[in-house]
Amino acid sequence: MTFKNFIKKVHLWLGLSSGLIVVILGITGCLYVFEEELRPIVHDYYYADQVKGKKLPVSRLIEIAKEANKNNPKQTLSGCKVINDDKRTVMIWFFEELDKDAIWYWNHYQSTYVYLDPYTGSVKKLEEYNFEFFVFVRMLHQTLCFNSKIGDPIVGTATIIFIISLFTGLVLWWPKNKSAAKQRFWFRWKDSTKWKRKNYDLHNILGFYAMIFALIIALTGLVWAFECYDKGVQWLFNGGQTIEKENKVIESDTLYYTHKRPVDKIYSTIKQLQPDAKSYFLFIPKVNDSLAIVGTFTKHESRFDDVAIQFDQYTAKVLKTTTYNDKNNGEKFRFINYDLHVGSILGFPGKILAFIASLICASLPITGFYIWWGRNNKKRKHQLN
Repeated sequence: MTFKNFIKKVHLWLGLSSGLIVVILGITGCLYVFEEELRPIVHDYYYADQVKGKKLPVSRLIEIAKEANKNNPKQTLSGCKVINDDKRTVMIWFFEELDKDAIWYWNHYQSTYVYLDPYTGSVKKLEEYNFEFFVFVRMLHQTLCFNSKIGDPIVGTATIIFIISLFTGLVLWWPKNKSAAKQRFWFRWKDSTKWKRKNYDLHNILGFYAMIFALIIALTGLVWAFECYDKGVQWLFNGGQTIEKENKVIESDTLYYTHKRPVDKIYSTIKQLQPDAKSYFLFIPKVNDSLAIVGTFTKHESRFDDVAIQFDQYTAKVLKTTTYNDKNNGEKFRFINYDLHVGSILGFPGKILAFIASLICASLPITGFYIWWGRNNKKRKHQLN
């Protein structure tokens, strides 16, 4: 067996073993790339009835959300998201951990998102988070809808196989000479060109041009699949050093025997400190977690401008502020890994590139399968004759 024939065998069996998963990852990746743009379009409850009057305090909206979600008493208040847009509703979510060993992600935890009109306090929607369309798409993409302990290794292994397939495919694509190269850089179809040839070109030519983007998507995706890979990438960006995260727990300075938290003051402070933010997140500690802090996150148009601020839950005093520049190199890369994965690091054009690359990735196992199927049928016909 020659080296090229060996590579063909490797490429074939790797493709057949991971093809179905790669198709699923590619299609779901295409859908999820634009989830931030599509959600406000498909969900009318993302908008207030009308922009009129003064907005209700965040604390009041939280109380309304609690009352609205009273049929789920085991779910605890987890957080609040306020979009810096007068037309948008306020989102408050509740969380409950279910069976840690459940096979499917929807049996692992349960979460309810309450959408409120910030002017009237009317409940626009009680959303079962696990079954929201884009959440389902993300979980199908990330874990095939399994619990992460089961799904992450499966998806991660298929992704590694896909990466190897890209390199074996490049070896097979590589032309012997300049004459052969002309046939492999672009489509040279005529009216007489048969479908098998077109399919072969779609597999080889599209695969070649999408390879760099496909590698970026695959390599960044592995960060969520394997913790050792995640730590290894951060180790690499830190110059071969393992920088342990600070284990110091920030606690509230004071403890008042009351469950009321000054969330209004906290929200007012982050809005004053970050007036140009795209949205504000407040992560509320559990009632019985008395010394915990209120973590906040302000999301901007550029990921590099995002800021995390921690507050004393009783006094609303700022305890710690973390910006992108405060992170070590490994943390900086990890922070923008998602933006690299979906292409948003380059803005909307980057998302379009990621969409096209994901679509091509989804097509490669299909076109590759038809190449294999066609050759097998040809061999059978010869044997019959």
